[in-house]
Amino acid sequence: MIISILTSSTHLAVLVSAFAILWFLALFCLFPVGLGAVDPETGAPLSPRIGLKALIALGIATVLWTVFYALIATGVLQL
Repeated sequence: MIISILTSSTHLAVLVSAFAILWFLALFCLFPVGLGAVDPETGAPLSPRIGLKALIALGIATVLWTVFYALIATGVLQL
């Protein structure tokens, strides 16, 4: 059953696009978190730590995508 979900090109496109959407959503939610000191001239944060936030967003998106995939694999959600 799991292999049949991955072999369909439509299902694969849905799963890949769902992961991308979840990652970008998590990343944009994390952007304002922990900005710290701000440059008085430009208003930009001095240390935005975008790389760390991208990795945290990756972890959040992976967990959410796994739940989404499990719901599809068990038949709770139909594609």
